[in-house]
Order: sequence, then C-alpha cells, then structure tokens
Amino acid sequence: MSTPTGLIVAAPASGSGKTTITLGLLRALRRRGIDVASAKIGPDYIDPAFHAAATGRPCPNLDSWAMRPETLAAARPSDANLVVAEGVMGLFDGANLGEEHDPFGDGSTASIARRTGWPVVLVVDAARQAQSIAALVAGFANFDPEITLAGVILNRVGSARHEEMLRRALLNNGHPVLGAVRADKAIERPSRHLGLVQAGEHPDLEAFLDQAADKMDAELDIKAIIAAARAGSTATNGSAAAAPLPPLGQRIAVARDAAFAFTYPHVLDDWRKAGADLSFFSPLADEAPAKDADAVYLPGGYPELHAGRIASAGTFLKAVRQLAGSGAAIYGECGGYMVLGESLTDADGKAHPMLALLPHATSFAAPKRHLGYRVAEALAATPLGPAGSVWRGHEFHYACDVGSVAGTQLFRISDASGAELGTIGGCSGSVFGSFLHLIDRSGT
Repeated sequence: MSTPTGLIVAAPASGSGKTTITLGLLRALRRRGIDVASAKIGPDYIDPAFHAAATGRPCPNLDSWAMRPETLAAARPSDANLVVAEGVMGLFDGANLGEEHDPFGDGSTASIARRTGWPVVLVVDAARQAQSIAALVAGFANFDPEITLAGVILNRVGSARHEEMLRRALLNNGHPVLGAVRADKAIERPSRHLGLVQAGEHPDLEAFLDQAADKMDAELDIKAIIAAARAGSTATNGSAAAAPLPPLGQRIAVARDAAFAFTYPHVLDDWRKAGADLSFFSPLADEAPAKDADAVYLPGGYPELHAGRIASAGTFLKAVRQLAGSGAAIYGECGGYMVLGESLTDADGKAHPMLALLPHATSFAAPKRHLGYRVAEALAATPLGPAGSVWRGHEFHYACDVGSVAGTQLFRISDASGAELGTIGGCSGSVFGSFLHLIDRSGT
C-alpha cells in the first residue's frame, strides 16, 4: 500500500520550536495553492487543532504505540498531494527501549518515519550553539540507518553572524540547511497546565497563522522543503482493521466547546464509517444533546476552567440526566469523567455540583500531574465491549479523584512498561468513564 508524499518535522528535544515552524510552513504551503494536509505524531490534542486551522483540513494523530498498524495506516491522510507530519518530543523519544519490546511500536517520531518512509526535517534550537551543532546533527543523522534526514532548520538564530557560523559548521555534513529562523517573540503562543492555549481560544488565530507563514516564507527554503518530501510504502492495509472504538450508539451526541475539545478524529471517523450518526452540542452554551440521541460522549478538555458555567448550565445537566435515566449510554473521558461526578473543585478550592451520574468527586485544587501511555483492561461490560476487553490509551491530567471512589471500577491499568497501576474510572448503569483517553483496541 503506497503512502502519500510526505515529510516529518522533528527535533532533538521538546521545546525546540517545531510546532510554530510546522504551523507557519503549513499555512505558507496552503497560501501557495499546494494541496497540503497534516498529521500530529503522538497522543496530543491541542496541536492538531492548530494544524486544522492552518490547512483547513482535519489533522489526524499517528501513534505507533497506541495504534495497531492497521489503525495507523487508515489514519494517515490520503487525499492530499503533500502531508507534513509534526513529531513528538525528541526524534527518538518513545515509550520504551525499542520496538522489539512491543508489537505495536514505541510511539516515537522515528517509529513513524520508519513505517511511512517519510524523510525527517530536523528543527534545531540553535540559540546557544555554534560549531557544536555539526556534532549534534551528525549524531541524529547516523543514529538509525532506516531514517532519512532530509535537512536541518536552524531555529532561534540570534543574528546574521550567528547564522553564518552555523551554516559553516554544517557545510560539509551532507545535510542541507533548509532555513534559518530568527528568534521572534511575536509568534510565541500562550500556554497553560495541559500545554498551549487551545486554537479556538487563541486571540486572533488567523493573524497569528499568517504572521507565522510570512516568517517561514521569508526564512525557510520552501521549494527545497517541498522537493525533500517523498512517498513511502507499507504492507499494512488499513481497511482490514476493526474500528478502534465501537460506536457508543446509533445516534451519538458529542459535547464540543472550549471545555470539551479533546477528541481524536480517527475515533469519530470510524464511528461514522460504522453507521453512527453524530451530532454536536455545547454544554458551555447550555445546549442539550439531540433529543433522539441514544448515546452521549463527553470528551476531555478544560472543565476545571469553566466549572461554574457548567454547574449553572441547567438545560445541559437536566437533559443528560434524563438520557441516562432512559438508558442511553453516557461516556466521559478525562474532563468528561470529571463532569459525570458529584462535584468538581476548581483551583480556588470551590466545589461545583456536576451531573452526579457517577459516585465520585474530582478536584483541581492541588494539581498533580498524571501522564503516560496506558493499557486498560475493562472490568465491566459497556457499549465499548465486554469485561476483559483491552484498550490502549493515554492519561494526561492534573485533577484527581478525591475521597473514595465508590461503585464499579471501569478499568485495570498498566503503563507502557507493563507496571500495574491499579484501577481507574467507574460505571453505573449505562453511565461510565475514566481519566483515560482511549485511542485503539489492543489486538484484533
């Protein structure tokens, strides 16, 4: 099965500036009339929304640890002339010591480069480097012979003299410099506890994307970057895989606003392919799910920042409780799970009443980070599958359950190394949820 022409924007480490460069490049390519799509490597929710704004297309996640090879193949964009995929963390950073330890993969950017055959453009934060950059680039270029390094983008360059020093250092290493981007606070983006402020909340998002594109047009060799892209190949047929998550129902109402923004495109797409009808509603606007919905999906997001508005959204709360009472499936992930509980305590220590459909309470008053890949075994039957079903997903939150969690536990979980982490989540009747973001089933 042939993959579309593409390339991967990666970096030696997190914080190198690859997201901003990717966004500016995507918008610059689109403005040139190029049929470009994007992808985000790893389980990130926030960057894909910025990608989608830059290209006008949905941005899927590609995750070699959490996705079966078939799911991964099906998730890749296939209807564009060029795909630009943004990496995660450093190029070789993954969930374990190597792919031989896991039949899926290690979740690294390098793993996706091997599977797709797409070359890598390495974004290097050069702010505190000069000649040493040659050793760094040589190390990344030679570490894995299966990966093609197409070139280097120098980021946060301080001056014309600094750029000249860097270019001279890299002159004979065989990997072209595809751009030198000067440090510029004007295109830095605000962040909060789970990462960057969401695209939908970004002040003047279009102006930011155009400004980033102007900068990349001026400081990157766009033609050389396009020429570096290439088609890869894989033997995996994405159409043969069972859907990552079975549909929750035939008519699924999905919460979507600033408090409930974290959904994976491949999950929603597969629900549609399986014949489910999806509708969307905003709890923050006090909207009710569709009256004919037989399932409600409350995805993750930032309910802890909007707890007061959610608590006062009487139409939303009443409608979801009524649907639960009628036997509709109500599923909450992370932030959605928090809203299913008795109460949500915000950062100021104020407790806000929530749906009270599950017997737990959550708090953001004493933030503690929970982060990492998870394997989850279902302890109870739900619309997602029978007890004993196994899933792969990701956990990233600062809120936590407070007090004892009563009722039936939903999952028994372990981390990527196989270490057992206990149980998580709960279910009651047709209502269920946990702090996990499920990505794919584990196995056929």
